[in-house]
Amino acid sequence: MSDLYPGLITLFKSAHIAALLLWCGGLLALPLMLSRHDPAVTPEDYKRIRRATHTTYAIVVTPAAIIAVVAGTWLIFLTKAFVPWFYAKLVFVAALAAAHAWIGHQVVQVAEKPDERKTAPAFMTLSAAMVPMVSILFLVLGKPDLNGVTLPDWLLSPRNGQLPFDVPK
Repeated sequence: MSDLYPGLITLFKSAHIAALLLWCGGLLALPLMLSRHDPAVTPEDYKRIRRATHTTYAIVVTPAAIIAVVAGTWLIFLTKAFVPWFYAKLVFVAALAAAHAWIGHQVVQVAEKPDERKTAPAFMTLSAAMVPMVSILFLVLGKPDLNGVTLPDWLLSPRNGQLPFDVPK
């Protein structure tokens, strides 16, 4: 198992980074694509733009987000990343997931109500995605010393407790 362990970390880290590139790139592209939705354009152009945003969100960005979160979750346990900066990172990951959901909501609204629904201004949607992205980069690359922040013991180490249910064999 010890020979396999470094390879697993490399595999999951590579998958995590590749998925993050797609996820974050998509979250930056989608607000710009949504700003192109204008019911005043020809129906064919509107349909093409709407299909492109839907496909980008559903086929590229959302699967990349899922892969990034799953691979990142595996990395938490493989690297035993139970440090204060990491918990701050998880807060911003949750904010990035919320921005993802908000952008998805806008994609659906444009499809369902093209005449009624205006999307949020691109700068607002871009800001909602950029703030968590930059914060995550700062925390991951800088790994700031947050030892002054007191965290409960249960957040700093695994508890090795029994699950509240029987695990099937």
